[in-house]
Amino acid sequence: MRKALEQLGDECLYFLEQAGRMGLFLVSCLISLLIPPYKPQAILKQIHFIGARSLFVILFTGAFTGMVLGLQGYYTLRQFGSEGLLGSAVALSLIRELGPVLTALMVIGRAGSAICAEIGIMRNSEQIDALECMAIDPYKYLMAPKFVAAIFSLPLLTFVFDVIGIFGGFLVGVSLLGVNEGTYFQGMYASVVWQDIEMGLVKSLVFGLLIIWISAAKGYYLQFERSGGFGAEGVSRTTTSAVVLASVTVLVWDYLISAILL
Repeated sequence: MRKALEQLGDECLYFLEQAGRMGLFLVSCLISLLIPPYKPQAILKQIHFIGARSLFVILFTGAFTGMVLGLQGYYTLRQFGSEGLLGSAVALSLIRELGPVLTALMVIGRAGSAICAEIGIMRNSEQIDALECMAIDPYKYLMAPKFVAAIFSLPLLTFVFDVIGIFGGFLVGVSLLGVNEGTYFQGMYASVVWQDIEMGLVKSLVFGLLIIWISAAKGYYLQFERSGGFGAEGVSRTTTSAVVLASVTVLVWDYLISAILL
């Protein structure tokens, strides 16, 4: 019994230590965003890495997500004689929920994992320590461009996902299943309001911040990871931990934002 209580206390202290460390990391990164000089070239490089190079997987995922929604939505709505609401169902599902969430999950898998591994390797090979020895702020030099790029890229990728998904639903519902084209778009026009777009925009901004925060912090504090530590194995385990934690956090915040804005 005593050993179990000691282990529980140890886990609680470790959790509080990690939460405090990541909180300070976030504050330091946000402060570094406000301090000049600003480096547009570094930001554009990160936008290209996080945003442009994620475009293909977003297009592919968005198209098939919309096609699945069109297919499933058609056969579900047909039971109630409401096939005309297919456009509304596809658009609202994508704009409010699936667009921001699936975009975030795809970016976590493609860019978040790479960022965590990159920073973890820099910590592992003492490159970050070398920056500090040269009086170069690693938050300003490494983290600030990534934060700006992620917060800027996620909303744009989400909008692309939504548009391609709506087109995928149109392709299946109208071209393959025979739903009237005018009805598809009229139902979408009548049901989608600014509040729905605003919800998707807020979610994408928050998800962008969460993704880069968790991915960068996990790599930066590589040596404090219980399952990680230094070495190649430590980087791989820390990257896996960052992907899992970022994905779960996105899903939790998806519910919280929906509960607040609905």
